[in-house]
Amino acid sequence: MKLAKPLLTWLETHSAAPAYGGWVLIGLTFCFWLAAANTMAGWLYVLSGVGAALLLLSAAMPMRILKGIEIRRSPLSPVHVGESFAVEITLRNPMAQSKGLLVAQDQVPKGLGEMPEVVIEAIAPHNSYLWHYILNPERRGLYQWKTITLRTGAPLGLFWSRRVQHIQAEVLIYPRILPLTRCPILDEIGLSAQQQLQQVPLSRNGTEGTTRSLRPYRTGDPMRMVHWRSSARFNTMRTREMEVLGGGSTFVIALDTQGNWHPDSFEQAVMTAASLFCYATQHHGTAQLWTPQWGLVQGMHPVLEVLAKIEPQPVTAEKLPEQSVIWLTANSESVKPLPMGSRYIFWPQPTSDAEIRTVDFLAPLDQVGITISSALPLQVQLQTTLR
Repeated sequence: MKLAKPLLTWLETHSAAPAYGGWVLIGLTFCFWLAAANTMAGWLYVLSGVGAALLLLSAAMPMRILKGIEIRRSPLSPVHVGESFAVEITLRNPMAQSKGLLVAQDQVPKGLGEMPEVVIEAIAPHNSYLWHYILNPERRGLYQWKTITLRTGAPLGLFWSRRVQHIQAEVLIYPRILPLTRCPILDEIGLSAQQQLQQVPLSRNGTEGTTRSLRPYRTGDPMRMVHWRSSARFNTMRTREMEVLGGGSTFVIALDTQGNWHPDSFEQAVMTAASLFCYATQHHGTAQLWTPQWGLVQGMHPVLEVLAKIEPQPVTAEKLPEQSVIWLTANSESVKPLPMGSRYIFWPQPTSDAEIRTVDFLAPLDQVGITISSALPLQVQLQTTLR
């Protein structure tokens, strides 16, 4: 059986492979032919000939049905983990004969859910069939696949034929963003920066809010940054880019990918980075993301794209900024050399003594932060007041 299964798969992919009924008919046809050869009875020859003709017809028809079908995919837009998205595939029949009783299967990656399958009763000549299904991504990442399988046993079901078409598909799954109503680890830094700005003379502080340039609107930009007069003039949404004072008003959220990360902890860290960036953008104006692989990144979509693709890596390619940062790490030693005024969020190793290890972690006296506990929801801990 181990040798027969690959052979049958090869036959089904390149021509046609017998089904259970086909094997029965092959056996009966062979028996009639042997009996006819032994007895020289004409009616036995007729039965064996009819069986052979039926087998040839059953093997040829599925291959003919699958021939010429054209497949086209619609482009996919990025979504967040937990959000469903629709996939549309168009199967077109350019032939003069109807195509029917097809089984179509899209070979999607495991992280996107179960493999979708549809039974198509008929595609009329020179017509199309729209296949629409929903996927629910379970994990962030860049997913690529290109295989669609068409299979049929029509019209008699004695032989099955399968054809594989390579149609590229790609979708970017962003990390989940927690709906934070407050975030003390950011609000305290923002309050400190505001107090510093209040000490600057009014003539210097007057540059705060000055428009530096205009650029096309990107999805996710705050509506308060839209320059409505220019948008009306150009008939397209235009967003203001503001002058930023060097008083620490830009938040830098730094994700340490070099620590000894547990997979679940790293996913939480990525989710935290996305949530903090979104909160800082909405409530404090500007924010940047720093990672060892990409360095400083700003803008909602570029940041979410980086967080969708990032994985733990031991090599550092970019230097950590010298300004204060929000440091997300699983390495307690990396907290000590952080710049003055930085905050940390630390993930201990999720072992049976996680709570003991949490207590044992002692940050430097000049560093303030959060140690994440696996016993509490992440959103609750990010909204807890710092002590």
